[in-house]
Amino acid sequence: MTVLEAVDVVKQFRGGDGATLRVLDGVNLAVARGEMVAIVGASGAGKSTLLHVLGALERPTSGDVRLAGESIAGLGDETLATVRNRTVGFVFQFHHLLREFSALENVAIPLRIGGLDRKGAERRAKELLERLGLGPRMLHRPAELSGGEQQRAAVARALAADPAVLLADEPSGNLDHANAERLHDLFGELARDMELGLVVVTHNRSLAQRAERTLLLEDGRLVETDVNEAVT
Repeated sequence: MTVLEAVDVVKQFRGGDGATLRVLDGVNLAVARGEMVAIVGASGAGKSTLLHVLGALERPTSGDVRLAGESIAGLGDETLATVRNRTVGFVFQFHHLLREFSALENVAIPLRIGGLDRKGAERRAKELLERLGLGPRMLHRPAELSGGEQQRAAVARALAADPAVLLADEPSGNLDHANAERLHDLFGELARDMELGLVVVTHNRSLAQRAERTLLLEDGRLVETDVNEAVT
């Protein structure tokens, strides 16, 4: 089952000199449930822009994105936010955890905002934190966690609403080698075990090698590539 699809996606911006800059130029992509796809490319190629468009944080200039089979074309802002919050989880290079709350509370917060009662939200948060190896650390605040633990807590938060799609932008870029490798293993497991459509933007060859497919973003388009040639 396809859970994320981009169809002829174009994204362009108006530069400071008034010229049009076309960052994405007809991107097509289909990601199946349980599949991990790595997107690589040079800095400035538009990888983060693509991830934002795929996750409905930005609208394409033209073309369409379909999340769990639902087209986002023509959706109003409020409806689009509802679809995004229900369907997509995001993980970024920096964890963005709320420092005054524990790991458990950080993971439970989006569930409470979504209307789940406190006990239900905490039960789901505890389940995810234990799944990600943070059971003994769930009552600690971010400053009391290591960098790897903070990022795993951020992954748990991204998974809290049981999304169909998980999008990760350089998720291990701020970690040392050992913590990065642990996170890489985790991503490989999550797509399979939780039946997610997982798209990760990375410069890290080790992470890209966990993916079923590696796609190179070049000249605004995606092409299949050999990870060992594309990631240095």
